[in-house]
Amino acid sequence: MRRFLWPLAALLASTMAMAQKPDFSYTFYGFVRGDLFYNTRANQAPIDGNFYLYPLDREPDADGNDLNATPNGSFYTFTTRLGLDIAGPRVGKASSSAKIEVDFGGFTGNHYLLRIRQAYAALDWAGRHEVLAGVTWHPLFGDVVPDVLNLSTGAPFQPFNRSPQIRYRFRPAPALRLTAAAVWQLQYLSNGPEGASEDYIKNSLVPEFYLGAEVAPAEGLTYGADAHLISLKPRVEATADGVTRRVDERMTTYTLGAHARLKRGEWMVAAKTFLASGLDHLAMLGGFGARSEDAATGRRDYTPFRHSTSWLNVTYGTRWKTALFLGYSKNLGTDDALIDREQVYGMGLDIDQLITCNVNISYNLPHWQLGVEYCPSTAFYGTTELATGRARHTRAVTNHRVLALLMYYF
Repeated sequence: MRRFLWPLAALLASTMAMAQKPDFSYTFYGFVRGDLFYNTRANQAPIDGNFYLYPLDREPDADGNDLNATPNGSFYTFTTRLGLDIAGPRVGKASSSAKIEVDFGGFTGNHYLLRIRQAYAALDWAGRHEVLAGVTWHPLFGDVVPDVLNLSTGAPFQPFNRSPQIRYRFRPAPALRLTAAAVWQLQYLSNGPEGASEDYIKNSLVPEFYLGAEVAPAEGLTYGADAHLISLKPRVEATADGVTRRVDERMTTYTLGAHARLKRGEWMVAAKTFLASGLDHLAMLGGFGARSEDAATGRRDYTPFRHSTSWLNVTYGTRWKTALFLGYSKNLGTDDALIDREQVYGMGLDIDQLITCNVNISYNLPHWQLGVEYCPSTAFYGTTELATGRARHTRAVTNHRVLALLMYYF
């Protein structure tokens, strides 16, 4: 219990102390969240099954029985959240602000730990220019986000990631917003030869780069486009013929996206689509593989996997709200042939297609939300074809997930 109380006490004490400072104002917020869920089989679902992505492939035992066909479920409250918004004094003509947000989704052994979700400072020049530095949502997450009950918020069809970044936003006109950002990795990591690690981008010395444009031409209507580039160094050393040498390797790839949202009365329709590559650290299907290897030095060249990923979300209502979410992802393969199936790194690379359909209903009061969601998901697993990187000879695996949600906002 002390693991929880000490950080909370420190946060509250610091808030009370800061309240004495002039030119600062503070808004404390958060919620208590409880997730009760049931699955018909094992899944790719981090955070003790709370962050649901897709069903795992069949794993036959000696008698041909599927080891992953065991139902599972639980009830958790560790995604309960606490946050503090800070409005500070002006810096020249700019207003200053900051945010600190935490939850209990950090893990070590069997313990849940307080985890930083967001921590940043920002300067804003009357809404025309904004500079932000710190940890917040990845720019590809965006403002057009699925309205679903599952914690994964539409992933693996919707990017999900919070990362350290330096972000600049510019409004040349009231209806147009341009965004540029340099992004690093911290909690959400790319996969590579050593598993998930921040070393690939750290050794690269090149952050992720993002450019985006968003237009709001009329009340309730928003649409925009995104471009993203990532450049990783998978290895800095390699062994060939028993000799280890320093190697210079790099995998660079890009993602293009578009999104739109329309609100009319109690209706909301939103959609997003990507030609995605190298976004496994955003909880999406993707990664890369080796396309060649120098026999003398062990140095490799790499090729990215490409995926077409889209989602559609429709909601209706306010107090009683119903929602439909459809997600689809297709493995488009690699630009170049792979040298073998062992030297591929990412998430869900042996999935040809992934399909999901979420339906939910929730009852919403000013400080309460109660909801139920049903989410059937089907993954078409196959064998990776070396010539194309596509998954062939597929087999369908389906999970049925039921979630009950309770939230109390404050």
